[in-house]
Amino acid sequence: MSTYWCERAWLPGGIATGVLVEVSDGRITAVTPGAPKRGTVLGGLTLPGFANGHSHAFHRALRGRTHHERGTFWTWRERMYSLAARLDPDSYHRLARGVYAEMVLAGYTSVGEFHYLHHAPGGKPYASPNAMGEALREAAREAGIRLTLLDTCYLAGGIGVAPDEVQRRFSDGSARQWAERVSLLEEDDGFRVGGAIHSVRAVPGDQLSEVGRGGRSDRPLHVHLSEQRAENEQCLAAYAMTPTELLDHHGVVGERLTAVHATHLTPADIGRLGAGRAGACFCPTTERDLGDGIGPARALLDAGVRLGIGSDSNAVVDAFEETRALELDDRLASEQRGRFTVEELLAAGTDHAAVGWPEVGELAVGAGADLVTVGLDSVRTAGTEPSGVVFAAGAADVSHVVVAGREVVREGGHVLVERPEAVLAGEIEALWQL
Repeated sequence: MSTYWCERAWLPGGIATGVLVEVSDGRITAVTPGAPKRGTVLGGLTLPGFANGHSHAFHRALRGRTHHERGTFWTWRERMYSLAARLDPDSYHRLARGVYAEMVLAGYTSVGEFHYLHHAPGGKPYASPNAMGEALREAAREAGIRLTLLDTCYLAGGIGVAPDEVQRRFSDGSARQWAERVSLLEEDDGFRVGGAIHSVRAVPGDQLSEVGRGGRSDRPLHVHLSEQRAENEQCLAAYAMTPTELLDHHGVVGERLTAVHATHLTPADIGRLGAGRAGACFCPTTERDLGDGIGPARALLDAGVRLGIGSDSNAVVDAFEETRALELDDRLASEQRGRFTVEELLAAGTDHAAVGWPEVGELAVGAGADLVTVGLDSVRTAGTEPSGVVFAAGAADVSHVVVAGREVVREGGHVLVERPEAVLAGEIEALWQL
């Protein structure tokens, strides 16, 4: 059993002082406010671990390399495809190990990896059909983060368009063959398997329902939804429906579903997602980076849609930045302040259920023992109210991280991966030299 004494802790009922958190077998067994100091002392404010609802680990190698010639979303995509063509299971494992270590340092304790880089160049399956997914599993294990592999069905290069040379690496040929490959993945204590529809551009309408039925019914299903206006236009032209309408028509919209981005929705789309009790994962730093637009976060929450956050392209890895951007971006769109309470923002930032870990996300008895401690004495946080860390803190303020009862970050350093920055620098430079 492990014991942590928190100077301050954000409990379900609010922030308390002198909180003793007792942990056994990866779960919280007792939470006692106003307790005398004992065990490991965590100064500052301790929060539940953050959940990264949407990641493409290999996109981290694009950071700082896509700003030339004022590129568009589509030119950025071509550079991303060039990177995808260079990866194999070994290099992907090494890169992802550094990426996941960076995530834990930033306060994330679980990640939903939207994984579509399945096969060898040209689409030839590896001898082990899930070699790339297994590389991610091992990378997450070594970095000490919970991983949900959102294994992604990706069958087309666009509506009615066959996959090109790079995209053939992503495709299993059909939804049935995708489901057969995914069924070979076995879960373990830190690894769960969900599913994903890449988008209505990449999965034909007549195969959406089969993907929706694929995988375990108690695991999440994600989809890129209305990220770009062009996607909506193409879907309307092909099906006479918006992407949300098309998913709903094929029975995909429901509590398992998380719509990633959900940027360009109609009021009817919002109503459909709300009626289905679906979720929406916003990735504000990537949406800014790609010029996607600002999605209707407040309207979705008001309609009954659960909100979460993700790092997506990993252009920025900072749980606090993504969380507060829900509020700040909505202020820009609405020209009003106070769009969300800090409690609503924290709930979105810690929505582990969206990536298949419903037992995680609170500092409460029975919950998974994921703790993130933030200093209140840095140049960024000095003088703030404790609840203000959502608006003031950044990844650099994370001092300690505990995942499933195991200490992974101590005094700002990663315990399991030595010098993650050197790992990332070496692997990314090597990839671009190929």
